[in-house]
Amino acid sequence: MNTDTYKKDYGDSIAYLYGLQKFGIKLGLENTIRLLSLLNNPQNSFRSIHIAGTNGKGSTAAMIASILRAAGFRVGLFTSPHLVSFTERIRVDNVEICEAEVVELTREIRNIILNSQPSPAAIQDMDQTVASGQQSFLPTFFEFVTALGFLYFKRKGIEWAVVETGMGGRLDATNILVPAVSVITNISYDHREFLGQTLREISGEKAGIIKKGVPVVSSAQEDEVIGVITEKATELGSSLHIYGKDFFSHPKNIDIHGITFSYEGGEQMDNLRISLTGLHQVENASLAIRAIDVGMKKGVIPSYAIREGLAHAQWPGRLELIENKGCTYDYLIDGAHNPSASRALANSLKKYFIPLYEKVVLIMGVMADKDMEAMMKPLLPLASEVIFTAPEYERAASPVRLAEYAKALGVSPRVKDSVKASMELARELAGKGPQKTLIMITGSFYTIGEAKSALGHECSAQSLARLR
Repeated sequence: MNTDTYKKDYGDSIAYLYGLQKFGIKLGLENTIRLLSLLNNPQNSFRSIHIAGTNGKGSTAAMIASILRAAGFRVGLFTSPHLVSFTERIRVDNVEICEAEVVELTREIRNIILNSQPSPAAIQDMDQTVASGQQSFLPTFFEFVTALGFLYFKRKGIEWAVVETGMGGRLDATNILVPAVSVITNISYDHREFLGQTLREISGEKAGIIKKGVPVVSSAQEDEVIGVITEKATELGSSLHIYGKDFFSHPKNIDIHGITFSYEGGEQMDNLRISLTGLHQVENASLAIRAIDVGMKKGVIPSYAIREGLAHAQWPGRLELIENKGCTYDYLIDGAHNPSASRALANSLKKYFIPLYEKVVLIMGVMADKDMEAMMKPLLPLASEVIFTAPEYERAASPVRLAEYAKALGVSPRVKDSVKASMELARELAGKGPQKTLIMITGSFYTIGEAKSALGHECSAQSLARLR
């Protein structure tokens, strides 16, 4: 296959997947059950660890997968959203699915779906099915990608899959799994239009991943959240392990390059090291250790695998420092996309980064359905200059609107209509030194994905089709 044909095939596959977003977000398992049944239920070919929550899912998943790999297992990792390339979502032994495999599996699953329709000979595509008024099977983007990921894992012969929910839990497409252990990271307000207006309602949806008799590991949570999780675990006869109550961690040293800490939970482990920074990552690492401990038989995962797995775990876009030797500025990229994540980012900035820089230029691009003012409040006072922008996505908030919020908070921001243009302005504001400036980019995974692309991270145009 020549390069042009290859690029076209991959572009067509990504365009098809992106086109499934027109069917919206449909919470419920009916489509997923049917689609996976058509694929002979690939999810039954491997064991899994299932992770829900508002913040910290991806980091925790990456650390669990890294520990399992260090112990010698073949491991699949399924996460969302991606930052630059669609292939980031599906990995085996930390290697992304290749574009050719995306093409092959998309074509295979698409044909299976078409052949399952009432009159396959008369149906050319899904749109025709709808137009003809026939009873049709129309999976959403996330349902299709979940099935693709699980089928890929089966074909690759993985032993364990670490799977992050897409949004909620109870009705999320990934909740078809019956895992060895369920993990619930920090829960806060997010996606209220789908998950509910109250913290109790949102917690109920996230706790929906708990299965009968399957142990549950939870972050420290607000009392109301812990109450909901406890009720669900008790109802289903699932043992519950809560950070700060049943297992603990003690940070020893935190800097911009990582954290050293000790873990206590049945047994003590000292001088553990993670390359992710921010105090919240110590809790995520502790969740990973406890999940491994309760989800596996004793002794299956040796202590050296936990140490090695944590030390080598990486998760881009979370307090990711990109240093520029010889330049007057460094970049710090963080996908803080709700008020809770913004507060965590602000705390890390104050403690670990701001003391090392003369000034901070904040670039922020936010989705319009977020609590924009609450996201801004902890970050704006830390910045010498503020630039509002918008990623190329229809849900992005107008930078002018963001600026109006900031002015009401007493800040005089600048506005740029693209992430790339905002980065160019930030570099100008950094000046010629001699002191270094920290250019902080945040507000949305869409925003930091475009920033990473602008910084030269390898991707194709079609990979940036905003499939988040």
